[in-house]
Amino acid sequence: MSQIEAFLRDLDGSWKLPRAAPLTLRVLGSTALLLRTTYQRGTKDSDVLETREITPEVSAELVRFGGKGTALHRRHGMYLEILRAAFPFLPEDPIWHSVDFTPPLTRFRVEALDVTDVCVSKLARFHGTDRDDIKAMADDDRLEPAQRVERFKSAAERWRYDARADDLRRILENLRTVQRDMLYDTESELGLLPWLPPD
Repeated sequence: MSQIEAFLRDLDGSWKLPRAAPLTLRVLGSTALLLRTTYQRGTKDSDVLETREITPEVSAELVRFGGKGTALHRRHGMYLEILRAAFPFLPEDPIWHSVDFTPPLTRFRVEALDVTDVCVSKLARFHGTDRDDIKAMADDDRLEPAQRVERFKSAAERWRYDARADDLRRILENLRTVQRDMLYDTESELGLLPWLPPD
């Protein structure tokens, strides 16, 4: 059993908040890659996206049971973080895939972000582990260049009128780095986002 599955099963068994149907956890970042592919690496946190189901009350309970410093964190070496829906660099309509466990969880359903969308989201921060994750997906031939550009453009549109719009030129350069150094593909033109103001 993987570290992530063991953590989620422990969370599932610890959960006390009554609910008629299982609660959907939408998982992003490296955790989504680990759940959707054969890729393996250590991770300390599991990012869960805020949704209508993840109300402030539910969010507080998730952090209380599975957040940093909890018994689950100490047992499994990982913890939950809840991300506000507007925070990640994501396409307008992120693609989610159901993750099936055998036997199934009883109190939760888990959905993992699509591999391409995970890699697009990692262009915003683009730290060492983000680059490593993207490179691993590129090496495994999981990134179709044209689809990646379209998903990038959709994510950029979401941030176009945001206070973070100033970051988009840097993020575009990160995309070009991936195309050049990881996908060995033609770099997108700097005019890919024509509404960006000139330097």
